[in-house]
Amino acid sequence: MRMKSSPRPSARRRALVAAAGLGAALAIAPAFVRSNPRTVRISKGYGLLYLPLLVMEKARLFERHAARQGLSGVSVEWVMLDGGNSVDDAMMAGTLDFAAVGAPGFIELWARARGIPNVEVIGISGLSTTSLSLNTNRAQIATLHDFTPADRIAVPGIRTSLSAVVLQMVASRLLGPQHFAQLDSITVGMPHPQAMQALMRREGGITAHFASPPFSTLELQQPGIHRVVNSSDVLGPLTLDVVFAPKRVVDAEPALVRAFLGALDDANRMIVRDREAAAAIYVAASDFGVSREHVVQTLSAPESRFSVWPEQLMEYVDFLYMVGTIKAKPRAWNDMFVPMLGDFRPS
Repeated sequence: MRMKSSPRPSARRRALVAAAGLGAALAIAPAFVRSNPRTVRISKGYGLLYLPLLVMEKARLFERHAARQGLSGVSVEWVMLDGGNSVDDAMMAGTLDFAAVGAPGFIELWARARGIPNVEVIGISGLSTTSLSLNTNRAQIATLHDFTPADRIAVPGIRTSLSAVVLQMVASRLLGPQHFAQLDSITVGMPHPQAMQALMRREGGITAHFASPPFSTLELQQPGIHRVVNSSDVLGPLTLDVVFAPKRVVDAEPALVRAFLGALDDANRMIVRDREAAAAIYVAASDFGVSREHVVQTLSAPESRFSVWPEQLMEYVDFLYMVGTIKAKPRAWNDMFVPMLGDFRPS
């Protein structure tokens, strides 16, 4: 039996409908010829999950790999976006070439846009694996059962963001599949930096925050804040964020994909080789008071991993299909990704 949460059209779905109409029009229009030099637009985010992209940006790795692919004059515009809705809306509007987003948001968009010319998307790579922590400032809350209608759980996007979907998956495991959406009514959409401050200062009625490092780990250093549940303990080492792109861009410019994969793989190796340097890059790019020592400690945790190769994506697919978010499933996770990702398969 499929279970569906109460229908509420998201910004992403509205953008998809509009983009589908645009895609139909573009399908019969003359091919768009790009002028040189090529500017590649890549999204990034606030959390430590996006560290490989920050390393790519700082070390200009994409530009280097583009040159190796024979692409001269390529420049990169890095766009800060937080939350799957914002990323997907930008992708549908044609203002991004590569986007980093939570795996559930990508899977939903892949399923909905599949087969629609100029709207269809395809996965490029995995990005990061870590644990999401549900932290609270209320001593009375020890389990998911203890949340009340008066509580408010901050997530970047209600029902659709990575945190929101993973929270549903955790609830499904701990409360039972029929109760997957039990906490949806008390979630509040709020970017991670603001949510962290609201939780620590006990502002805006926020009593919990479901977040990734460094926000989750910084919160747990504060008096009166404790962890209710850890996603890795319940769901295992899921790849949380992935990178995807418009299929029309991938089909027309495969060298850009090879450049991106090579650059991202280099960034991952640099993080492993020198955590101190990687942490310094993250601290310099953030403005919420995290220390380099704290970032190094977080990077050293066994659950923190960065790889172009995704892990356990079918866990998301099966859940999203079960609750009715997607209507069709891929046979295997790599049906949603570019074949050249196979060149980076772990040995």
